Amino acid sequence: DVDYAKISEKAAAATPAPQGSYWSLIIMIAVFAVAMYFLVYRPQKKQEKEATELRNSLGVGDEVTTIGGIIGRVVSIKDETFVLETTKERTKIRFLRSAIKSIDVKAVDATGVQKSDTTAAPTSAETTEKPAEKKD
Repeated sequence: DVDYAKISEKAAAATPAPQGSYWSLIIMIAVFAVAMYFLVYRPQKKQEKEATELRNSLGVGDEVTTIGGIIGRVVSIKDETFVLETTKERTKIRFLRSAIKSIDVKAVDATGVQKSDTTAAPTSAETTEKPAEKKD
């Protein structure tokens, strides 16, 4: 008959106690947690912030694409919903703001400047190049 208790006692006595391995384990876990923060949590929060800013910048007249792929023009906005007008028949569909995938074209206000545009666009005179003069 084999006495397993004596064998396990001899194996435990022969195995030296690890020195400093607990600290290295704690350091490895901390490094892993910091890496997870920078690789997962932080980019996700940044993406959520950008999506919230997109939803809050929604205005009447904007052309948007929904997460379902429906493209249309915003005709009215309420708290958490907006009405999208699609097709030539002017079909109107109500969506949640969270259904916005992207704002394709911002609406133009009465002055002809886009609402989100903070810089003036160059005039046609500024963008037209003058032909080079030939020197003989």
